[in-house]
Amino acid sequence: MDWRQCEMSDHKMKIGIVGSGLIGRAWAMLFAAAGYRVQLYDILETQVATALAELQNELQHLEAKGTLRGNLSAEAQFELISGSNELKQLLQNATHIQECVPEQLQLKRDLYAQLDELLEPQTIVASSTSTFMPSLYSEGLKQRSKMLVAHPLNPPYFIPLVELVPAPWTTKETVERTRSLMLTLGQRPVVLQREIQGFATNRIQYAILNEVWRLVGGGVISVEDADRVLSDGLGLRYALMGSLETAHLNAPGGVLDYFKRFGGEIGTVSASYGPTPDMCGEAESETLAEIARQCEEIVPLETLPQRRATRDEFLKRLSALKRQFPSN
Repeated sequence: MDWRQCEMSDHKMKIGIVGSGLIGRAWAMLFAAAGYRVQLYDILETQVATALAELQNELQHLEAKGTLRGNLSAEAQFELISGSNELKQLLQNATHIQECVPEQLQLKRDLYAQLDELLEPQTIVASSTSTFMPSLYSEGLKQRSKMLVAHPLNPPYFIPLVELVPAPWTTKETVERTRSLMLTLGQRPVVLQREIQGFATNRIQYAILNEVWRLVGGGVISVEDADRVLSDGLGLRYALMGSLETAHLNAPGGVLDYFKRFGGEIGTVSASYGPTPDMCGEAESETLAEIARQCEEIVPLETLPQRRATRDEFLKRLSALKRQFPSN
């Protein structure tokens, strides 16, 4: 089957999802909301049955709360989703496979070796991994040119960003087709021109965590106030636009003017950051214990589920508001 014929049939395309956990189910809802036929795969029939029941409940819950995505009812979206515990059946006539198995490299290598033997000419395989560069599990495979990473942020249903990361042998057509598919879901894909450890999101996120760790560990600021710097300060800006556009707006002559004015200060401050902390090492155990103590004072462990639910509820509202903000 030619992939162009599949695309011409638009939302009658079949999407396969490998893995019925939290991320796999989230992808299933996103694709169904856009009208695609979705088949969810897992090893055991019981896993698939449980996932389908949870999907039905979640879609009904979203509809009741008025936050269901797409133009179809919850019932109509659920009717688009089926299950399978046969990999060969999953791949039949599929245009796109979204892999969502646990973050274990050997598990992924074994899975991709199986997929390599079963893929049809039109099928692309995208991994949801946040950890592994695509070359680590696709090297040596016959159909590796159709494999890449499509990494969502959690929860994907309310955070639209998807990082597309090619391996050195991934074709431009594969990247562009995946990008176009993500756009039809209402997601916001960003394309890395080459693979790099941590991709873009985690590299930026980890830079923040490293400096927050150093500030708290050095007694400069409390956990609560460090988080407030983001939630009540930088995060309000960055929820609307990124760091470079923010800089562009913060100087009369735009970003060129900004870095000419403040580049020296940025360099001086950056030089004072100190080494990357070994967060799992013995030398940082006291800092870790102190961060954990303060975090648990703010949000006790037994209230984590409630706090997550509150976060997700406000992410829904923020996501709706964000859709009204004009993007360039």
